[in-house]
Amino acid sequence: MAPRLRDKYKQEIVPALIKEYSYKNIMQVPRIDKVVLNVGLGEAVQNIKLLDSVQNELTQLSGQKAVPTRAKKAIATFKLRKGMPIGCKVTLRGDRMFEFLDRLISLALPRIRDFRGLPDKAFDGRGNYNFGIKEQFIFPEINYDKVEIVHGMDITICTTARNNEEAKTLLRHLGVPFRR
Repeated sequence: MAPRLRDKYKQEIVPALIKEYSYKNIMQVPRIDKVVLNVGLGEAVQNIKLLDSVQNELTQLSGQKAVPTRAKKAIATFKLRKGMPIGCKVTLRGDRMFEFLDRLISLALPRIRDFRGLPDKAFDGRGNYNFGIKEQFIFPEINYDKVEIVHGMDITICTTARNNEEAKTLLRHLGVPFRR
């Protein structure tokens, strides 16, 4: 069965964007290319087992195996050598991406305490949107008792939009709650 957010995109959002921006071709309509979840873990330098638990949590959240990210250069003050694992990431595309976005928008974000919406200034100028989450407990898949370390994560939504305005309109139609 196709993800419900993909169906909503094809049936409601594409016609709305064509009407709003008067595109001549359906291929001009911006779409979501990928979603990247990234966890940077400085504590992994001392305790490598933390990285395994974070990797398992990311795999649980995304339904796809997380890969470790490694240090690009050595920093002596942080006892960091080049090539040491210091975090992990997952890149989601296709059905998994739409499933994750649907859970993020409808389940996880409303569970954030004192949530007033995501900032609408976090676009990069090329239609990509970045935001951070302070703790992983907002996702219903995470079991509170099995968590070894409370950590946040960065979420990047990459779109094919040509500018920030088109990307913001696309995300607003998908249901991303921006601040007023």
